[in-house]
Amino acid sequence: MLKEERHKFILNEVALHNRVLLTDIAEQLGVSIDTIRRDVKELDAEEQLKKVHGGAIALGFTNYATTNKNIYAQENKIIIAKKALSLISSGSTILIHGGTTCLELAKAIPNKLELTCFTTSLAVAMELLTKKGVDVLFIGGRLSKESQLAIGASAIHQLSEITLDYSFIGTGYVAVDYGLTEFDLESVQVKKAIIKASKKTVLLLISEKLNSKHRYKTCEINAINTMITEIDPKHTLLDNFRKQDIRLL
Repeated sequence: MLKEERHKFILNEVALHNRVLLTDIAEQLGVSIDTIRRDVKELDAEEQLKKVHGGAIALGFTNYATTNKNIYAQENKIIIAKKALSLISSGSTILIHGGTTCLELAKAIPNKLELTCFTTSLAVAMELLTKKGVDVLFIGGRLSKESQLAIGASAIHQLSEITLDYSFIGTGYVAVDYGLTEFDLESVQVKKAIIKASKKTVLLLISEKLNSKHRYKTCEINAINTMITEIDPKHTLLDNFRKQDIRLL
């Protein structure tokens, strides 16, 4: 495979999943880790991604500012956010997790909607503070420098003491037979606590992530109540998910 083809593949994977591991990319492409490490170093120098220990992360993942122009598939994520907004009613207690799709949901909340909204995301919290009707409660803990999310035991303990009407979460990977998975174990533990605290959990994700999996499991697919993508719920890509005990929007 030519270097240009490898670079294109790496950039697509990073944009789609926010973060990738060098070992995974090397295995997928059938090349050495040293080759991928050099590719990532070049792409970092060109400011197309950010090189981190053992992998790479998307520029949009490191900067959730409202003016950020590096959000992958942003139009599709806006469609997902609008669908998710239809589930939220005034007076509800909800949680919006982190990631670029969840941030689009935070942006979409109108000022007139009165909510109590928890979040583990610094970026989501900052966006929600601009909404007049939203009472914002931040789930604290150790902050990940890469994702700007609260992680660790303190966040998990705080989540164990609340009850949510709805939680809105994203995922790096999802498959019918393998559920929701991630590359990061700490993120998985926080999401498990969010799901446990929620009466209903809503998964927000672009359709490109369907039928993919990684090493750490968040939950089985049936642990979520609703899955929202940008495509029509009757789309053939969702056929296998439609057979599960979940709502599709």
